[in-house]
Amino acid sequence: MVGLLAAACTQGYAQPQAAGTDPAIAGGQTTVPRPVNVKLGSGDPRQSGGVIAAGGADAVYNYGPSVMLDHGQTRMWWCSQYGGAGPAGDDILYAQAQSLDGPFTGPGGGIPAAVFSGAPGNFDGMHTCDPSVLRVGSTYYLYYTGAAGDHALGNAIGLATSPDGVHWTRAAGGRPILGPSHDVHRANVYGAGQPSVVYLDGWFYLMFTDTTGRAAGWNGAGQFVLRSPDPAFGSAVQALDVGGFVPVASTSAPRARSIVDGFSADLMWVGALGAFVVAHETDTGTTLTFWTADFTENPYQPVVIPGPWKEGPGLVRRADGHAPLSSADPCDRVPFDVVRATVIGGAGAPTDLRHFGLDLLGSQACANPGRVAATFDGVTMPSPERTMDLVRAGQRVRVDRRTVATALAGEVLDKAPPAIAALPLAARLRSGAEAVQAPGRWFGLLLDDRRLWRLPEGGIVGANGSSARPVTAAQWDAYPQGPSLVG
Repeated sequence: MVGLLAAACTQGYAQPQAAGTDPAIAGGQTTVPRPVNVKLGSGDPRQSGGVIAAGGADAVYNYGPSVMLDHGQTRMWWCSQYGGAGPAGDDILYAQAQSLDGPFTGPGGGIPAAVFSGAPGNFDGMHTCDPSVLRVGSTYYLYYTGAAGDHALGNAIGLATSPDGVHWTRAAGGRPILGPSHDVHRANVYGAGQPSVVYLDGWFYLMFTDTTGRAAGWNGAGQFVLRSPDPAFGSAVQALDVGGFVPVASTSAPRARSIVDGFSADLMWVGALGAFVVAHETDTGTTLTFWTADFTENPYQPVVIPGPWKEGPGLVRRADGHAPLSSADPCDRVPFDVVRATVIGGAGAPTDLRHFGLDLLGSQACANPGRVAATFDGVTMPSPERTMDLVRAGQRVRVDRRTVATALAGEVLDKAPPAIAALPLAARLRSGAEAVQAPGRWFGLLLDDRRLWRLPEGGIVGANGSSARPVTAAQWDAYPQGPSLVG
């Protein structure tokens, strides 16, 4: 595959825009070229030598993985079934490894653990499947497909939260956060499910299947996108329409636009390319389809990660759903790795999870400060002062406590790349910094620039040795406002 997509790196760049002026574009305010249908080179094709993860006991199928690089570990959740885990139906298994090629084991070193199963009497009383897992700050979010049985249009999307990614509590009162829209009833009676979620610039982006969606294909195929600052999508929901994101009353609004003709896809934000990527299965492997941050254009030509597949790819992502950096050359290479089921097993269901990947070349990720800001957004690294620098909103924040910087970040580097020096040092987060909380607002930490930097939840406040002081909404609004410290 080396050289298959070779092309001049600058070809296709046009339409300058201000990177970062749109809330959906992470990074600074420097004007940078906007790529249009650029063809990128590729290199370092790779695949595992065999199966990297499988359930133990009587788990005859394994598919639909969510793969996270988190605190130095590769963590994976996927759909399977243990006869003794709960009600008869799909369970979500969990395992971890030191590398992407495994071996993946349960938290205690044994077989993968069933960490989430059906709740009898609820919408997900029999099946829990298709996990998509994020960590935002110190909270893990599990988005999943749930069903009470195998009846028509019975699938819906649920949400659970966890402090560790293993022990989960159902959110939204145990009710689904999204169900079928019922725009059109087709022969495919699956319903709504197969979620994939990314956290970017304070928004949770939810991509999903809905076989009743207006813009789905004749067979129900299609991928729809909603976004909201609320992880449960209970307020301020926006739906991707033909002209962009528009406010909608609820998650059941008509599905007016699909971004990919397919099922069981995965979504990721790629800061080095300033684009979303959708991984979906096609005849020859996993196709990577790229979209600009507003989903209006395809900035790069599609790329195929070849090889066998039978069910849904799981992109290897950071904790926030962003693409990890290349350890070899973050300014030019972007690694894309997927885990997918590769055979139909004895039970007539997908299994044999294997790893496939490649690097895309010529990203120009460090071409100017705006590109640097987008590439390294959410990354922390050692500073010259024996503290940590965290990149947020095109700036560096110096953080006294490494544990706090790591919790705030989506990725940790052992050494700061030279390109980071182009970003201004904005403020310092000192141990025990003043913290506040107001009704209807986030938590906030006062940094030494005297601005209030926001946090979506309070776990990091305590980790910093701070204690959140209650204030009124008016007092909160009176503070000079800084960006969010998380995403």
